[in-house]
Amino acid sequence: MKPKHIAQIFLLSAAWGISFLMIRIAATVFPPVWVGMLRSGSGAVLLLVLLAIRGNRLPPRKMLPWLLAVALFNNAIPFSFFAWGEQTVPSNTAAVLNATVPIWTMLLGMAVHRTRMGIATVLGVLIGFAGVSLVVYSRASDPAQNQGSLVLGIVVILLATLGYAIATTIAKAKLQGLDPVGLASSQLALAACMLVPVAALTRHPSHFALQPLLAILVLGFIGSGLAFYLYFNLLAHIPATHVVAVTYLLPVWGIFWGLVAHEQIAPMAYAGVLVVIAGLVLMNTSLRKPSPKQEPSPAVCKVVEP
Repeated sequence: MKPKHIAQIFLLSAAWGISFLMIRIAATVFPPVWVGMLRSGSGAVLLLVLLAIRGNRLPPRKMLPWLLAVALFNNAIPFSFFAWGEQTVPSNTAAVLNATVPIWTMLLGMAVHRTRMGIATVLGVLIGFAGVSLVVYSRASDPAQNQGSLVLGIVVILLATLGYAIATTIAKAKLQGLDPVGLASSQLALAACMLVPVAALTRHPSHFALQPLLAILVLGFIGSGLAFYLYFNLLAHIPATHVVAVTYLLPVWGIFWGLVAHEQIAPMAYAGVLVVIAGLVLMNTSLRKPSPKQEPSPAVCKVVEP
């Protein structure tokens, strides 16, 4: 793998990793649906400009039903649910919870294709969930934490990660061969359109502040627009099994940005992150190698941002 591709993986993981903190900051002013709408909309603007400059193509109209489904589960729901969950869950914990995406994706893929998991894969799944549980327990043991709010936030974020997995499974089955920039642009634009009427009919921001506005711009332009471009550029030049390194780095970046924001992190959380990464590595290395005519397994190739 060339140094520039390693640098792009590092940059991509940092862009996605900081998204968890930006979501928490944006959610201090903007209701969850507004965070999802503004993030999708700003990301779509950047990618549509890039699409026009580079001459990329939008997906054909006949794919609209599948595009709507992917936009719903890959953007509209997760973007809003992460903002909802992070009202009570710290950004570093949300980053670790996001590591369940490849686990859900693998389980859904195996259910759809009716394939069996090997012993190593089962162990990888169990180890991954054990690591997530350690991080969650480290937070739940804080006596200052409202347990009911924490549990609700965790459930909401896990539903968001399940949405990512559903979208990945649909995209692998129905949206193969499409222009990647066009696909990403259409997803974000459709998600923004879905959320506009919901945002209009629900709670509006009570005031505006510079920091949350900047967080929204970072989420849209960097966490969605730039990150999508880097991700698909990497997939075009290196194997998807190498791009999976991004998934391993996200919990680490989540902890790092949480420290920058002075979030409290228990020592057990560090151990949990290492356990999560070990489970993901075991899952990835235990998967069967695809034949030359097959796409790499979507099990751990995360094609969505946090």
